[in-house]
Amino acid sequence: MNIPMLDLQPQYAAMQAELEAAVLKVLRETRYVLGPEVGELEAALVKYTGAKHAIACASGSDALVLTLMSLDIGAGDEVITTPFTFFATAGAIARSGAKPVFVDIDPKTFNINPTGIMEKITTRTKAIMPVHLYGQCADMNAILKFGLPVVEDAAQAVGAKYKGKYAGILGTIGAFSFFPTKNLGGAGDGGALATNDDKLAARLRSLRVHGSERRYYHDEIGINSRLDTLQAAILLVKLRHLDAWTQARQDHAVHYDRRLAGAVQTPWCHLDCTHVYNQYTIRTARRDALREHLTKAGIGSEVYYPMPLHLQKCFRYLGHQAGDFSEAERAAAEVLSLPVYPELSAEQIDDICDAILKFI
Repeated sequence: MNIPMLDLQPQYAAMQAELEAAVLKVLRETRYVLGPEVGELEAALVKYTGAKHAIACASGSDALVLTLMSLDIGAGDEVITTPFTFFATAGAIARSGAKPVFVDIDPKTFNINPTGIMEKITTRTKAIMPVHLYGQCADMNAILKFGLPVVEDAAQAVGAKYKGKYAGILGTIGAFSFFPTKNLGGAGDGGALATNDDKLAARLRSLRVHGSERRYYHDEIGINSRLDTLQAAILLVKLRHLDAWTQARQDHAVHYDRRLAGAVQTPWCHLDCTHVYNQYTIRTARRDALREHLTKAGIGSEVYYPMPLHLQKCFRYLGHQAGDFSEAERAAAEVLSLPVYPELSAEQIDDICDAILKFI
């Protein structure tokens, strides 16, 4: 058996002609940075998400950094977020000079638990940064009620919905990632921001080119975070297939749910949410042994994420210790993500489930 955690070859084969034509067009036109395809991608993202503005940038990590810069968040400020996420979330906060303030997660959704936010708000709190982990939106209504700017880390949630609205337009600014493993992935790094605020959009466009609205004239210090035209061209092709891929992931999740019910804890989806399953993540107290069993059977899996952020070496200065965020720590010891890419066959899912049930 050989079932990888992610296989991008079938996706490429299915749209090879489209992708190669789009790339060749960019190569022939030689407008490699912020070429016309970047503007076309931004317009397509506006149409898709319903955002008023979409601003493409160089990566999902940069998207988070740019959001904080645009909100003037820096030294002495605090931003509330989750300890159970990819490093870039809290990393962006720390890079801005602000302090990441962690709130534990809801054990069912893996997203930040709004009930713990109020006690963490101080006079220095300048924003809340929820993460829509694995492709399911956080409880945004509960988060928005605090009246603070809300930066959505929607890196894993392109196409996800909360109460019928797309992730990325629920708060003040949304940040997306187009890393190749994402449900909308390019051929390298890429990201985007979404906002309905005209002033923030204008500032974000300036900040991504060194704080410049006119070439060589700089109103403030920004960063270099322009999206390559080649990536935009590739993403334009792939965006046309996103809804079909999302449906395939959702169908896979139903298949997994049916086969694995009662054997392991399968993903829980809130009634207000449309889950896009960037990851299909199960829980079991015997996670490490199960993963070893799957590896021996030729089945790929991944742990997102094995160590919560408050226990990472680089954040020791925050003064946290084991036990501070028990739900995040327990999730880090129990979660396991299974293959869920759109091209996965029903027979492959059955093979994966058979291997898990044999282990259980």
